[in-house]
Amino acid sequence: MTRLGGAWRLTPAGVPGPHDRGGRRLTPAGVPGPLDRGGRRLTLVGIGLGHPDHLTLEAVAALRSASVALVTVKRAGDPLAAARRELIAHHAPDLQVVEVVDPERDRSAASTSTTAGYEGVVGDWHEARAEAWERALVEHPDGDAVVLVWGDPAFYDSTVRVVERVLARGAVTFDWSVLPGISALQLLAARHRIVLHEVGQPVHVTTERRLREALEQGQRNVVVFLTSGTDLTGLGDWHVWWGANLGSPSERLVAGRVADVADEVARARAAAKDEAGWVMDLFLLRLSPSLSR
Repeated sequence: MTRLGGAWRLTPAGVPGPHDRGGRRLTPAGVPGPLDRGGRRLTLVGIGLGHPDHLTLEAVAALRSASVALVTVKRAGDPLAAARRELIAHHAPDLQVVEVVDPERDRSAASTSTTAGYEGVVGDWHEARAEAWERALVEHPDGDAVVLVWGDPAFYDSTVRVVERVLARGAVTFDWSVLPGISALQLLAARHRIVLHEVGQPVHVTTERRLREALEQGQRNVVVFLTSGTDLTGLGDWHVWWGANLGSPSERLVAGRVADVADEVARARAAAKDEAGWVMDLFLLRLSPSLSR
């Protein structure tokens, strides 16, 4: 098949595809596959929220065709690194895993209290991560590599920016691509059985750090990422759909009028963290939600 006006071409067996070296592949017509240009390839693989069934067939094929997986480790016994290892063991047990120690990020109030300060700290952290990944690629030069990205690489994740920095440093060269994954945004909506916006209305996606700014601008339907405690002070009349550690055994869900469920959210967040040793939560806030949603 050839994609002409939306169609696709099916590459015959024996022609290298994006993530296999002998089978068939589907690829947009005219777009070179990972091995078409020669040299090494790095693939960023969105893995969803840690459940083995969250990986797409394309993501599984990428893991099985790679020679090495770079897994970021934030601390000894890092549960998210362990979750990535479990996914690899489930889908690609022969894949070599290389742990990359994640550099510490300055989280002090003195450094992050302003937007400029926060962006500077994050930029320094990205550069330190790029140096660590570059070192891992230099030390393991053979074959294609994958990086397992929690959720989807497009949502509040630094992996794409770090790869761009690795290439800009000039010590290693490779072609690279990104495979999408199920995001926390999608799973939050699915778990609560809601649509993220009312009929014909927008949804605003932001961080907890900028939530109040969004509300001051008049946003009335807001998804909030990168929370540090889910501060819902002063939002009693809003409706919240909240979730933590989605897709994992420690998953927690709470929904309702903020004034009625704020304490329950706090308790559920603490319970998720106690059970898993980590917590990642997000929520949808809506003023005067429609009963039909």
